Amino acid sequence: MKKLCFLLFLIAANCSFAQIKLQGVVKDSLKQPLELASVVAFNQETKALEAYGVTNDFGKYSLSLKKNITYKIQISYIAMKTLEESLNVKEADITKDYTLYPENSLDAIELIYEMPVTIKGDTVTYNADSFQNGSERKLEDILANLPGVEINEDGQIEVEGKVVNKLMVNGKDFFDGDTKLASKNIPSKAVDKIQVLRNYSEVGQLRGVTNNQDNVALNIKLKEGKENFWFGDVTMGGGSSPDKELYLLQPKLFYYTPKYSINFIGDLNNTGELALTRRDIRNFGGGFRAPSRSSGTALNLGDNSLNFLTNQNNAVEIENQLASANFSYAVNPALDLSGFVIFNSSQIASRETSFVQYTNEDLNIPDELTEQNNNERSNQGLVKLSASYQPNFSNQLEYDILGRISNDKQRQNLFSSVIGNTNQLEEVTPYTINQSLQYYYTLDEDNIFSLEAQHLLKNEDPFYNAVLENDPNGSDEYDATAANLGLNSSLDTYNIGQNRRIKSNQLDAKLDYFHILNPRSNLNFTLGTILSSQEFNSNLFQFLNDGTTFNPTPTINNGLAVNDTQYNFTDVYLGAHYRVKTGKFTITPGFSLHAYGNKNTQFGETFKDNFLRLLPDFETRIQFKKSESLTMRYDIRNQFTDVTRLAQGLVLNSFNSIQSGTPDLLNALSHNVNLIYSSFNLFNYTNVFARASYSNNIDQIRSSTDFESVIRTNTFLNSAFADENANVFGRVQRTFGKIRASFNAGLNYSKFNQLIQEVRSVNEAYTQSYTPSIRTNFKVAPNVTLSYRYSINDNNQGGRKTQFITTSPSVDVDAYIWKSVTFRTNYSYTNQNIGNGQSQSFQNWDAKLSYRKDREAKFEYEINATNLLNISSQVTNRVNNIAAFTSETFIQPRFITFRVVYSL
Repeated sequence: MKKLCFLLFLIAANCSFAQIKLQGVVKDSLKQPLELASVVAFNQETKALEAYGVTNDFGKYSLSLKKNITYKIQISYIAMKTLEESLNVKEADITKDYTLYPENSLDAIELIYEMPVTIKGDTVTYNADSFQNGSERKLEDILANLPGVEINEDGQIEVEGKVVNKLMVNGKDFFDGDTKLASKNIPSKAVDKIQVLRNYSEVGQLRGVTNNQDNVALNIKLKEGKENFWFGDVTMGGGSSPDKELYLLQPKLFYYTPKYSINFIGDLNNTGELALTRRDIRNFGGGFRAPSRSSGTALNLGDNSLNFLTNQNNAVEIENQLASANFSYAVNPALDLSGFVIFNSSQIASRETSFVQYTNEDLNIPDELTEQNNNERSNQGLVKLSASYQPNFSNQLEYDILGRISNDKQRQNLFSSVIGNTNQLEEVTPYTINQSLQYYYTLDEDNIFSLEAQHLLKNEDPFYNAVLENDPNGSDEYDATAANLGLNSSLDTYNIGQNRRIKSNQLDAKLDYFHILNPRSNLNFTLGTILSSQEFNSNLFQFLNDGTTFNPTPTINNGLAVNDTQYNFTDVYLGAHYRVKTGKFTITPGFSLHAYGNKNTQFGETFKDNFLRLLPDFETRIQFKKSESLTMRYDIRNQFTDVTRLAQGLVLNSFNSIQSGTPDLLNALSHNVNLIYSSFNLFNYTNVFARASYSNNIDQIRSSTDFESVIRTNTFLNSAFADENANVFGRVQRTFGKIRASFNAGLNYSKFNQLIQEVRSVNEAYTQSYTPSIRTNFKVAPNVTLSYRYSINDNNQGGRKTQFITTSPSVDVDAYIWKSVTFRTNYSYTNQNIGNGQSQSFQNWDAKLSYRKDREAKFEYEINATNLLNISSQVTNRVNNIAAFTSETFIQPRFITFRVVYSL
């Protein structure tokens, strides 16, 4: 690794010393500097583009050129005549100013180059071919080469530190609410332009009266010839592993016309390559956003779906089937229809061993060794239909409906050094129906109305079963808990079952009125409401040997083992905001006045809480330059819990985690401050993003936990002590010729309070993470990326302190050889120091070799190898609010597959 780093730095130094700098200023005929003028240099002999730049706010430009080469220099600016000249570069730096003159001719100007990057207002357009070296296959490969664009660890696209929530192809929605399907499946050779739409607003009428600084969208423009024809690719493959045969089939087909589009993405494999993970599909929101998202009210409806224990990175076996389709249809110029269908089925097996150390050593909770084997099956389906009707600029109507259904099952065999063997089964078949209606009306140039309404219907029915060993004639570790639950202890097992059903029905709606006072200021008045109803039913029972069931009466929790709870929540609010632009500042102070109503009824008793609350908020944005800004936000939020924390009857989260609610819980209040700095500089190829946030939570809902050995019983309370969280994240990226360097840093501090054995426990966590990286960006030479991740995780769990130090150097090689062979490989080494001189490490190494005759060839042949070192497990260390874990997770063995890719 050290030799490779040294070699890379030598290459970088050689490239730097071989460069000649051409710099100067671009002005107009009045001698005023022109910002964002394009300056391009291409080799006069080869006609190849070799350097490009954009002027800064002083009109200054800077290009790095090769020695002893004749270049054609072109300078262009909107509404100005394009200037061209031949420049002979020798061995000395050159300073040269240029003057552009207004374009009076209406004749078309023939440009013989494609500018790699152009900026027009809030739109940054990248020419895809300028950022490809031949090894790219999918859209994400191009995105990774773009300045200011990142693919994060979750596969999401980030632009200048902001997650992209909307991606379009030729202006048409592509699977609303997710960008991974596009980035991982759209062929790179079909992409012509990538447009980054900053300050994006889906409603043009509201663009000038709302703050959209956090909204970023992408529009992928296809190359000519990709319309009215199917394009895409089909991958087929097979291979072997130590214990099974491997298979893979991945059709990815796209059809676009100006009037309609159809996209199909399929995936059938047992190699563990998931187009969408179960978490991706669960979080696939279809572009829905709650109307009350900025009102200051946060209402949690809970999530009672299965908490799967396995993901792609800790599985021994994965089988996956995905079928997804997306369409759009322009019925007429005023009406657009679109939608998607997704079906995903996955079967996953995993194995993990852990050493668990529970919090505060003074509480005498025994340490625990566990080994768990899981088998998980998930079937999920989503359907979305959308309609957009805009007969004229003054009227726009949007309607969306999203249906989701799943059938999930999880079986777990758990051995505990304290409790013994346990077999668990979890099943759930939930469904949700989400509808959204938006109507926007412009009365005149000074008055705009907006109506947003969203209705959610959710039905969840988790079933839980646990079978534990029992000696009816002796003592077991679970006997005390069984007695508390009122179980029959005369059987050779404790066979516990629980049914739950949670029905949620919520309407979230608001009416906005915008009054434009002048071109720089406007008023916004909001009338909104949230109406929510939740029903929660549960019962606890024990299976007997004769197949019948027994309903126990607990000796704790006042004997309550069932729930029949009705929870109603109302929020009616009135908001007012004033938005003004003055110089570089955009200031938006405001407030919302809320009338809250809470009522839950259970066991013949009703608990109410009605009150008024004023929630102020404030935002100011400083626009230093067109691509440099600082935003500060402050708000107060009122947080409300879901019905499961209010229900008094016992609930089994698992056999060793028992819960009962508190019906008179109050809301929590949080003060939140955020700072966001963003700078996107194409003059010196430097991109900086920084975010800092702080929250102070009052009356936060926390748990009170009592341990019986390693089995815990939780209830909830409003903490009398404030919880805090502070987070700082920063990213700096700089390009030096053919070398791009970046540095990411993250700091997080959190403090929260809980009760354990009726003793206050203050948990503090401080996490630091630093990731420097350097990569080359050659057109014809192999490219290398080196990175080094260093993180420190310090935790104080009210008596037990832990520190985990993780170091992980990695190297990626991407080589395009002989214009027909692509070789990619990545290697990482992870070492974790867990204190007391102990450390654990593991390695990952994957590689892929592919051949195609040329870039336009229809067939490509690949050999893929994962886990080349054939390691059997990885080691992870983690901490939650009650314990610290050192885990060994077993993973898939070495897989080698041969694949054929056919491009349409």
